[in-house]
Amino acid sequence: RLKEIEAATHKRGDHRMGLWKLVEERAALTPHKTMIVDDYERTITFADFRNRAERVAQGLVNLGVKPGQTVAWQLPTRLETVLLLTALSRLDVRQVPILTLYREREVGFLLKETRPEFVFAPGVLRGFDYAGMMERLVRDNGLSTQVHVAYDEMPEADPVNLPAATTLNDDLERWIFATSGTTSEPKGVCHSDRSLQAAAAAFGKATGITGDDVCTGNFPVAHGGGPVAFMQQLMAGFTAVYTEVFQPATAVALYKRHHVTVAGTGLPFYLAYLGEQRKQPGQKIIPTLRLITGGGAPKPPTVYFHVKEEIGVPILHAWGMTEGLILTHNRPDNTDEQRAYTDGRPVEGVELRIRDAEGRDVHAGQDGEIFVKGPMMFKRFTSASLTAESIDQQGFYRTGDYGRLREDGQLVITGRIKDIIIRKGENISAAEIENVLHKHSKVAEVAVVGIADEERGERACAVVVSRGDERLTFDEMVKACQADQVARFKIPEQLEFVSELPRNSTMKILKTKLREEMAKRPWTQQ
Repeated sequence: RLKEIEAATHKRGDHRMGLWKLVEERAALTPHKTMIVDDYERTITFADFRNRAERVAQGLVNLGVKPGQTVAWQLPTRLETVLLLTALSRLDVRQVPILTLYREREVGFLLKETRPEFVFAPGVLRGFDYAGMMERLVRDNGLSTQVHVAYDEMPEADPVNLPAATTLNDDLERWIFATSGTTSEPKGVCHSDRSLQAAAAAFGKATGITGDDVCTGNFPVAHGGGPVAFMQQLMAGFTAVYTEVFQPATAVALYKRHHVTVAGTGLPFYLAYLGEQRKQPGQKIIPTLRLITGGGAPKPPTVYFHVKEEIGVPILHAWGMTEGLILTHNRPDNTDEQRAYTDGRPVEGVELRIRDAEGRDVHAGQDGEIFVKGPMMFKRFTSASLTAESIDQQGFYRTGDYGRLREDGQLVITGRIKDIIIRKGENISAAEIENVLHKHSKVAEVAVVGIADEERGERACAVVVSRGDERLTFDEMVKACQADQVARFKIPEQLEFVSELPRNSTMKILKTKLREEMAKRPWTQQ
């Protein structure tokens, strides 16, 4: 029975179970297996989780939550949050997850766009009053939303009167996520259970994660990738180890204690694991670890090779976005060269097109804008005009990402269209220069941005976080680029230093903010 369900949920085009059905199926298949371990050393089995989710569902009903309503929540990654989102799925409501890093701008936008009947948020958490912000935004926008404080407790009641779960249409719009990217205004992105489960199935098939694995749960559950990771867990049946706040030393100790085999979930985490490994060279920080996965931001090739050499496991990096959460993925059967220098090949069901500025498809190996469609793509933006301008007549979504498909079918992301620096009419890919400078022993992290320049249109500015006390000099930067055969016009003309790069909630570098800050610094041509 277990193998039948797992085979069915990985079958191409079979994404029809929906979140609550997955919870029920998994609880029936492996009821006594540990589902979640958290950083408080609490554990819960799949069957106990299902039962508690129904208790939370009844508690929500007692508050007045009804099928078809909209419920927003702004909560961190913890057991109670996953119980809430599951209970809401059980009740067939539309959910609006909000990342805890978001403040008035993003939260106000989502509340105005979705007008939820209920919102759940912590009171004061880590020095910030979330409930107070919600009350203020509800009042200022003239909404009738009920604000409820929730964090370490959820409303629970005996589910004796809970209505039977209905057979839901899993293609209904049931999730709205916010995406602000790094350069644009917030957007509301609408998904169904079907699209999220399609991403989960693609992720599982690409990575080969099974019920025998123990995986980290450090990705924000309020991000679109949170429900996707949760669905993949239900499909495969593995145990997840949750960390509400990722502190590298504490998290790695927790993962070691619980025999984690698969860790994630993006460049800052790769670097954190490397940092911990370098504290004890020659002794594996997580002896059971076999794989690291992630996405969300570019991965410099040097980071891949450092992880492979020092930690002893490969990175299977992916590319996606809130509009389509898993689109390409590196595979276990890829070579080190493919895994280091590409973002993987399209996952099952995804169609990619690389197009030039005139909208024509280009040949393999040529750069252009990436267009994509597939079963994991979003249904619409909350803005009808934005939806219309983003999707072409063939159903392909214009991603705004720039890249190329290699002859071997692997995708290489070379940057955002808006992240191309145009110097005297010539295009410079920021990602290309970042990958070169990231190899330098004095560089921990680097971002390259374009600064408005009267003579050039834009000049390239490299912003570096130093690895140690000694800073990279301008001449060393130039020599590093020349040694890598970078064209002269692409070499940055400005070099600046920061203690850390500004990032958004999904760890992407906020280049708009960085560009504004660097433009204010005095610059003398060298």
